[in-house]
Amino acid sequence: MKESEKTSVEQTADGTAIDMNESFYSAAISVNSSHNTQEMPRLQRGLKARHIQMISLGGTIGTGLFMASGKAISGAGPGGALVSYGIVGILIFCVMMSLGEMAAYLPVSGSFAHFAKRFVDPSLGFMLGWIYWVNWSIGVAVELTGVAMIMEYWVKSIPSVVWSIICLFLLVLINVFSVKGYGEIEYWISFVKVLTIIVFIIVGICVNTGATGGEHIGVSNFHLAGGAFPFGFLGIFNVFITAAFSFNGVEIVGITAGESQNPHKTVPAAVKQVFFRIVLFYILSILIIGLNIPYTDPDLLKGSGNVAVSPFTLVFKKAGASWAADLMNAIILITMISAGNSGVYSSSRTLLALAEDGTAPRVFKRINRWGIPIWSVLTTCAVGCLAFLTSLQSSGVVFNWLTALPSVAGLIVWVTISVTHIRFRMGLKAQGRSLTSLPYVAPFFPFGDLFVIVVGCIVIAGQGYQTFLPPIKAENCVAAYISVMFAIVLYFGHKIVKRPSFIKASEMDFETGTVKDQVLEIKEGIDEEEEIRPPLWKRILNRMIHIFA
Repeated sequence: MKESEKTSVEQTADGTAIDMNESFYSAAISVNSSHNTQEMPRLQRGLKARHIQMISLGGTIGTGLFMASGKAISGAGPGGALVSYGIVGILIFCVMMSLGEMAAYLPVSGSFAHFAKRFVDPSLGFMLGWIYWVNWSIGVAVELTGVAMIMEYWVKSIPSVVWSIICLFLLVLINVFSVKGYGEIEYWISFVKVLTIIVFIIVGICVNTGATGGEHIGVSNFHLAGGAFPFGFLGIFNVFITAAFSFNGVEIVGITAGESQNPHKTVPAAVKQVFFRIVLFYILSILIIGLNIPYTDPDLLKGSGNVAVSPFTLVFKKAGASWAADLMNAIILITMISAGNSGVYSSSRTLLALAEDGTAPRVFKRINRWGIPIWSVLTTCAVGCLAFLTSLQSSGVVFNWLTALPSVAGLIVWVTISVTHIRFRMGLKAQGRSLTSLPYVAPFFPFGDLFVIVVGCIVIAGQGYQTFLPPIKAENCVAAYISVMFAIVLYFGHKIVKRPSFIKASEMDFETGTVKDQVLEIKEGIDEEEEIRPPLWKRILNRMIHIFA
């Protein structure tokens, strides 16, 4: 084969060849050039592989880990918290594999909401898109509320609403520029998060073994009254929602596919690596906290309405480094802003996709010259004003109230992704399409999807059981299941008004928006890092990041 012919072929992750013939590009370019004057601004594929991996990793490391982990250990004991986070980690693995398969093949804006509309039912896509937008919009408010808590650790004289306003302004500022700039900012902030957790784990081990000068703790906290599982099965079950909230956002890799360079390569790579890193960081962090801080410690964050310092800070205090506690709080502050940043990004892209599908006001389709859905970003940030409630009452009360909303919504999203993936495979089979045509094939099908559906539905249905125990209060019951009721209203409301039909497996569209359909964009967006060899110092730094992150 001639050299010119070799360069005309691009391979997917599993070796499937994609035609990169130059004549194809010439024809496509000539067609596009005739419409340049009429072409509207669109999303730019400015996210590189390293951006996607760090965004999907860093977006889940925030309030859920640094603040709510204390609540998990307090509510289930050290062993119970580990079991809860472990089970949710397995669930996340299954969701990520399923989402990765679909997103790598169809790297489109809207991701799983679009997939649900395309392979299951338009009403399901409508419900999923809106509930995901609400999920992350409120998630932004949660992160801003957490920022107010951290600032109260240092400055109690300034109202928390001031800190919320400042952070909200920063989120708007970051998200109104190019996606590449957002990717770079999030990349380095996420790197700081990962480095922080690594340092925390090392310090935690030193504290536990007495290497910092204190007593040897060992596993003594696992042998307190009640043992490692002081509240039994119910304690473990109660922490599922807290664990789900902590992992909330891992599916953001599906959103980034629409703005990724070489999505058929970067998405599978991110899916394979991010899960193990997240589980590694979360499980080890929970273990370190459980080993060093008794679950009976009143400083752990509980549902009483009083916000204590982060359990991470408590471990550093045990190491005898008071200055390190302040440094840790500063890092937590940055990570919460970062998690909110990812929330603005993912929810604004979801709102854009809803508008493009005709299920949201057309104004949200507007994209500025930098490739940013400006009105979607501003609207999402406006919802973040919910964080201002912290100025009216105790931050802890609002924090716990807001946490319950995105937690259940996240579970609904994960269950729906698994349902969509089953239908995706049914469509492939009905149309006689081979799995070898996919850039990435999810393992353990259909058992992984069934596990997510069964476990997810059990947790969604049972997470509010305590509200039905005497004394029963109607407002508590509604609060526990408000996400479920919202999802039901969205689905059946759309079904009644629009009356769409279920998508038949034989009629599913497996062509529009696929990797081959977007081959021109892929070639034009070839990663600069693959074309230009970076200097030695940068290659060493990237290698270190790859190892530790």
